[in-house]
Amino acid sequence: MAQIKASIKSIRKDIKITAANASVKSEIRTAVKKAIAAAGTEQETESLRSAISVIDSAERKGIIHKNNAARKKSRLNARIKAQKA
Repeated sequence: MAQIKASIKSIRKDIKITAANASVKSEIRTAVKKAIAAAGTEQETESLRSAISVIDSAERKGIIHKNNAARKKSRLNARIKAQKA
């Protein structure tokens, strides 16, 4: 166990930040799944736009890397396009 006050606070912060980041990453996975499920339906564009928005938001907050965000969006678009065809 840490003895120094700053270390103790750092551990507390890490726990909170990790939980918040995990929540956002879970939100990304959920949005992507919903967008894939909505492919070919009336809600397709809306759910795709929503998923991309969630991914971009996580990128801006620094939760995921910009290349990771770009890759997720590219793969999502490709999967939806493939399901249409």
